Amino acid sequence: MSSIRYCVNGKLVSGVAPTNRGFAYGDGIFRTMRLLNGELQDWPLHYQTLVADCSKIHIVCPSAELLMQEFKHLMATAEDADLSSGIVKVIITRGDGARGYAPPAICEPTRVLIHSALPVYPPAIYDVGVALYTCQTRLASQPLLAGIKHLNRLENVLARAELKDPRFFDGVLRDYEDHVIEAVSGNLFIHKDGLVMTPALEQCGVAGVMRQKILDWYKTQGQTVVSTSLLMENLLTADAVVVANSVYGVLQVTQIDEQVIASNDWAKQLRSDLAYVVH
Repeated sequence: MSSIRYCVNGKLVSGVAPTNRGFAYGDGIFRTMRLLNGELQDWPLHYQTLVADCSKIHIVCPSAELLMQEFKHLMATAEDADLSSGIVKVIITRGDGARGYAPPAICEPTRVLIHSALPVYPPAIYDVGVALYTCQTRLASQPLLAGIKHLNRLENVLARAELKDPRFFDGVLRDYEDHVIEAVSGNLFIHKDGLVMTPALEQCGVAGVMRQKILDWYKTQGQTVVSTSLLMENLLTADAVVVANSVYGVLQVTQIDEQVIASNDWAKQLRSDLAYVVH
Protein backbone atom coordinates (compact mmCIF):
# COMPACT_ATOMS: atom_id res chain seq x y z
CA MET A 1 0.00 0.00 0.00
CA SER A 2 0.99 3.61 -0.29
CA SER A 3 2.18 4.71 3.13
CA ILE A 4 -0.01 7.83 3.04
CA ARG A 5 -3.49 8.34 1.60
CA TYR A 6 -5.36 11.62 1.17
CA CYS A 7 -8.93 12.81 0.78
CA VAL A 8 -9.59 16.48 -0.09
CA ASN A 9 -13.21 17.60 -0.08
CA GLY A 10 -14.33 14.03 -0.59
CA LYS A 11 -11.96 13.31 -3.50
CA LEU A 12 -8.93 11.05 -3.37
CA VAL A 13 -6.38 13.64 -4.37
CA SER A 14 -3.24 14.88 -2.65
CA GLY A 15 -3.17 18.61 -3.25
CA VAL A 16 -4.95 21.90 -2.65
CA ALA A 17 -5.00 25.06 -4.77
CA PRO A 18 -2.14 27.54 -4.27
CA THR A 19 -4.84 30.08 -3.37
CA ASN A 20 -5.99 27.97 -0.42
CA ARG A 21 -5.67 30.05 2.73
CA GLY A 22 -4.39 27.10 4.71
CA PHE A 23 -1.41 26.92 2.36
CA ALA A 24 -0.96 30.67 1.96
CA TYR A 25 -1.45 31.82 5.57
CA GLY A 26 -1.82 28.78 7.79
CA ASP A 27 -5.47 29.82 8.05
CA GLY A 28 -6.98 26.68 9.52
CA ILE A 29 -6.80 24.05 12.22
CA PHE A 30 -6.04 20.34 12.50
CA ARG A 31 -6.25 17.36 14.83
CA THR A 32 -4.50 13.98 14.77
CA MET A 33 -5.98 10.75 16.08
CA ARG A 34 -5.35 7.02 16.19
CA LEU A 35 -7.21 4.53 14.03
CA LEU A 36 -7.66 1.24 15.87
CA ASN A 37 -9.57 -1.76 14.52
CA GLY A 38 -11.13 0.48 11.88
CA GLU A 39 -12.44 3.00 14.44
CA LEU A 40 -11.26 6.55 15.06
CA GLN A 41 -10.29 6.65 18.71
CA ASP A 42 -12.05 9.33 20.76
CA TRP A 43 -13.76 10.70 17.66
CA PRO A 44 -16.51 12.56 19.59
CA LEU A 45 -13.92 14.40 21.65
CA HIS A 46 -11.76 15.12 18.61
CA TYR A 47 -14.75 16.48 16.71
CA GLN A 48 -15.73 18.60 19.70
CA THR A 49 -12.27 20.19 19.67
CA LEU A 50 -12.40 20.67 15.88
CA VAL A 51 -15.63 22.62 16.30
CA ALA A 52 -14.23 24.68 19.18
CA ASP A 53 -10.97 25.44 17.37
CA CYS A 54 -12.79 26.42 14.17
CA SER A 55 -15.09 28.69 16.14
CA LYS A 56 -12.16 30.56 17.69
CA ILE A 57 -10.89 31.58 14.25
CA HIS A 58 -14.39 32.08 12.82
CA ILE A 59 -14.59 29.07 10.51
CA VAL A 60 -17.78 27.02 10.31
CA CYS A 61 -16.67 23.47 11.01
CA PRO A 62 -17.99 20.83 8.58
CA SER A 63 -20.49 18.45 10.12
CA ALA A 64 -19.36 15.31 11.88
CA GLU A 65 -21.52 13.31 9.46
CA LEU A 66 -19.73 14.76 6.42
CA LEU A 67 -16.26 14.18 7.86
CA MET A 68 -17.16 10.62 8.86
CA GLN A 69 -18.59 9.97 5.40
CA GLU A 70 -15.34 11.14 3.80
CA PHE A 71 -13.28 9.13 6.27
CA LYS A 72 -15.19 5.97 5.31
CA HIS A 73 -14.72 6.82 1.63
CA LEU A 74 -10.98 7.15 2.19
CA MET A 75 -10.81 3.81 3.97
CA ALA A 76 -13.13 1.90 1.62
CA THR A 77 -11.16 2.70 -1.53
CA ALA A 78 -8.01 0.88 -0.45
CA GLU A 79 -7.70 -2.24 -2.57
CA ASP A 80 -4.45 -3.78 -1.44
CA ALA A 81 -4.06 -3.37 2.28
CA ASP A 82 -5.57 -3.46 5.72
CA LEU A 83 -6.25 0.09 6.80
CA SER A 84 -7.74 -0.87 10.15
CA SER A 85 -4.96 0.88 12.04
CA GLY A 86 -2.80 3.95 11.65
CA ILE A 87 -3.00 7.69 12.14
CA VAL A 88 -5.70 9.96 10.71
CA LYS A 89 -5.13 13.70 10.49
CA VAL A 90 -8.07 16.04 9.85
CA ILE A 91 -7.29 19.51 8.51
CA ILE A 92 -9.90 22.25 8.10
CA THR A 93 -8.86 25.45 6.28
CA ARG A 94 -10.88 28.56 5.54
CA GLY A 95 -10.79 27.54 1.88
CA ASP A 96 -9.67 29.43 -1.20
CA GLY A 97 -9.35 33.20 -1.25
CA ALA A 98 -7.95 36.16 -3.11
CA ARG A 99 -4.55 37.70 -2.40
CA GLY A 100 -4.34 39.53 0.93
CA TYR A 101 -4.95 38.74 4.57
CA ALA A 102 -8.62 39.74 4.65
CA PRO A 103 -10.77 36.59 4.78
CA PRO A 104 -13.45 36.36 2.09
CA ALA A 105 -16.95 37.40 3.13
CA ILE A 106 -18.23 34.02 1.99
CA CYS A 107 -15.93 31.03 2.25
CA GLU A 108 -16.23 27.30 1.76
CA PRO A 109 -13.95 25.48 4.20
CA THR A 110 -11.56 22.91 2.73
CA ARG A 111 -11.60 19.46 4.33
CA VAL A 112 -8.50 17.27 4.24
CA LEU A 113 -8.18 13.78 5.69
CA ILE A 114 -4.80 12.04 5.71
CA HIS A 115 -4.20 8.42 6.64
CA SER A 116 -0.68 7.25 7.45
CA ALA A 117 0.90 4.28 9.17
CA LEU A 118 1.07 4.13 12.94
CA PRO A 119 4.57 5.10 14.12
CA VAL A 120 6.63 2.18 15.36
CA TYR A 121 7.79 3.05 18.86
CA PRO A 122 10.37 0.99 20.76
CA PRO A 123 8.77 -0.93 23.64
CA ALA A 124 11.13 0.84 26.05
CA ILE A 125 9.15 4.08 25.86
CA TYR A 126 6.24 2.27 27.54
CA ASP A 127 8.25 -0.05 29.76
CA VAL A 128 10.90 2.42 30.94
CA GLY A 129 9.93 5.95 29.91
CA VAL A 130 11.43 8.76 27.86
CA ALA A 131 13.95 11.58 28.11
CA LEU A 132 13.10 15.17 27.18
CA TYR A 133 15.31 18.03 26.06
CA THR A 134 14.82 21.66 27.09
CA CYS A 135 14.26 23.59 23.86
CA GLN A 136 15.82 27.00 23.32
CA THR A 137 12.93 28.00 21.04
CA ARG A 138 10.29 29.88 23.06
CA LEU A 139 6.55 30.16 22.52
CA ALA A 140 5.12 33.63 21.99
CA SER A 141 2.01 34.65 23.91
CA GLN A 142 -1.19 35.08 21.92
CA PRO A 143 -4.33 34.54 24.03
CA LEU A 144 -6.60 34.63 20.95
CA LEU A 145 -4.95 31.48 19.63
CA ALA A 146 -4.01 29.80 22.91
CA GLY A 147 -5.19 26.21 23.21
CA ILE A 148 -6.17 25.64 19.60
CA LYS A 149 -4.22 23.51 17.14
CA HIS A 150 -3.94 25.98 14.28
CA LEU A 151 -1.83 25.45 11.18
CA ASN A 152 0.80 28.03 12.18
CA ARG A 153 3.22 25.63 13.89
CA LEU A 154 6.58 27.18 12.98
CA GLU A 155 7.56 27.47 16.64
CA ASN A 156 7.13 23.71 17.01
CA VAL A 157 9.01 23.08 13.76
CA LEU A 158 11.98 25.12 14.97
CA ALA A 159 11.87 23.49 18.39
CA ARG A 160 11.74 20.00 16.91
CA ALA A 161 14.72 20.81 14.70
CA GLU A 162 16.76 21.28 17.88
CA LEU A 163 16.29 17.63 18.86
CA LYS A 164 19.31 16.06 17.20
CA ASP A 165 20.34 13.73 20.02
CA PRO A 166 18.53 10.37 19.63
CA ARG A 167 18.45 9.94 23.40
CA PHE A 168 15.67 12.50 23.60
CA PHE A 169 12.12 11.60 22.66
CA ASP A 170 10.71 15.14 22.68
CA GLY A 171 11.43 18.63 23.93
CA VAL A 172 10.06 20.92 26.66
CA LEU A 173 8.72 24.25 25.40
CA ARG A 174 8.62 27.40 27.55
CA ASP A 175 7.31 30.88 26.95
CA TYR A 176 9.34 34.08 27.24
CA GLU A 177 8.63 34.33 30.96
CA ASP A 178 10.19 30.88 31.56
CA HIS A 179 6.86 29.17 32.18
CA VAL A 180 6.74 25.56 31.02
CA ILE A 181 3.91 25.26 28.48
CA GLU A 182 4.06 21.85 26.80
CA ALA A 183 6.21 19.36 24.96
CA VAL A 184 6.86 19.94 21.26
CA SER A 185 4.27 17.29 20.38
CA GLY A 186 2.35 16.71 23.58
CA ASN A 187 1.10 18.01 26.90
CA LEU A 188 2.79 17.71 30.27
CA PHE A 189 1.51 16.73 33.72
CA ILE A 190 3.35 16.55 37.02
CA HIS A 191 2.58 14.75 40.26
CA LYS A 192 3.79 16.43 43.46
CA ASP A 193 2.80 15.66 47.05
CA GLY A 194 -0.41 13.96 45.94
CA LEU A 195 -1.43 16.84 43.66
CA VAL A 196 -1.70 16.58 39.86
CA MET A 197 -0.80 19.73 37.91
CA THR A 198 -0.57 20.72 34.26
CA PRO A 199 0.70 23.95 32.65
CA ALA A 200 -1.88 26.69 32.16
CA LEU A 201 -2.58 27.38 28.48
CA GLU A 202 -4.25 30.79 28.60
CA GLN A 203 -1.43 32.52 26.74
CA CYS A 204 -0.11 29.89 24.32
CA GLY A 205 0.20 26.17 23.71
CA VAL A 206 -2.12 23.45 22.43
CA ALA A 207 -4.85 21.82 24.51
CA GLY A 208 -4.58 18.27 23.23
CA VAL A 209 -7.36 15.70 23.26
CA MET A 210 -5.35 13.30 25.44
CA ARG A 211 -4.85 16.18 27.87
CA GLN A 212 -8.63 16.63 27.98
CA LYS A 213 -9.14 12.89 28.48
CA ILE A 214 -6.84 12.97 31.50
CA LEU A 215 -8.61 16.02 32.94
CA ASP A 216 -12.00 14.35 32.39
CA TRP A 217 -10.87 11.08 33.96
CA TYR A 218 -9.66 12.77 37.13
CA LYS A 219 -12.93 14.70 37.28
CA THR A 220 -14.92 11.44 37.21
CA GLN A 221 -12.82 10.31 40.18
CA GLY A 222 -13.73 13.43 42.11
CA GLN A 223 -10.20 14.79 41.83
CA THR A 224 -9.05 18.11 40.45
CA VAL A 225 -6.08 18.64 38.15
CA VAL A 226 -4.66 22.09 38.83
CA SER A 227 -3.92 24.13 35.71
CA THR A 228 -1.23 26.54 36.83
CA SER A 229 2.04 28.29 36.03
CA LEU A 230 4.93 25.83 36.16
CA LEU A 231 8.66 26.41 35.93
CA MET A 232 11.43 23.97 35.01
CA GLU A 233 12.23 23.50 38.70
CA ASN A 234 8.69 22.18 39.20
CA LEU A 235 9.33 19.47 36.62
CA LEU A 236 12.79 18.66 37.93
CA THR A 237 11.60 18.26 41.53
CA ALA A 238 8.27 16.53 40.83
CA ASP A 239 7.44 13.10 42.20
CA ALA A 240 6.62 12.11 38.61
CA VAL A 241 6.22 13.73 35.19
CA VAL A 242 4.28 12.41 32.19
CA VAL A 243 3.96 13.57 28.59
CA ALA A 244 0.80 12.76 26.63
CA ASN A 245 -0.75 12.95 23.19
CA SER A 246 -3.34 11.06 21.15
CA VAL A 247 -0.83 8.96 19.21
CA TYR A 248 1.50 7.46 21.82
CA GLY A 249 -0.81 7.93 24.80
CA VAL A 250 0.86 8.67 28.15
CA LEU A 251 4.59 8.22 28.77
CA GLN A 252 6.66 8.53 31.93
CA VAL A 253 9.40 11.17 31.77
CA THR A 254 12.55 9.76 33.37
CA GLN A 255 15.08 12.39 32.36
CA ILE A 256 15.21 16.06 31.31
CA ASP A 257 18.48 17.07 29.69
CA GLU A 258 21.08 15.36 31.89
CA GLN A 259 18.99 15.27 35.06
CA VAL A 260 17.18 12.11 36.16
CA ILE A 261 13.53 12.67 37.09
CA ALA A 262 11.76 10.75 39.84
CA SER A 263 9.39 8.18 38.36
CA ASN A 264 6.84 5.57 39.37
CA ASP A 265 4.04 3.65 37.66
CA TRP A 266 1.86 6.73 37.09
CA ALA A 267 2.03 6.58 33.28
CA LYS A 268 1.19 2.87 33.22
CA GLN A 269 -1.72 3.46 35.58
CA LEU A 270 -3.05 6.32 33.45
CA ARG A 271 -2.84 4.20 30.29
CA SER A 272 -4.81 1.52 32.10
CA ASP A 273 -7.38 3.99 33.43
CA LEU A 274 -7.84 5.52 29.98
CA ALA A 275 -7.94 2.08 28.28
CA TYR A 276 -5.12 3.10 25.96
CA VAL A 277 -3.98 0.19 23.78
CA VAL A 278 -0.21 0.01 23.33
CA HIS A 279 0.79 -1.32 19.88
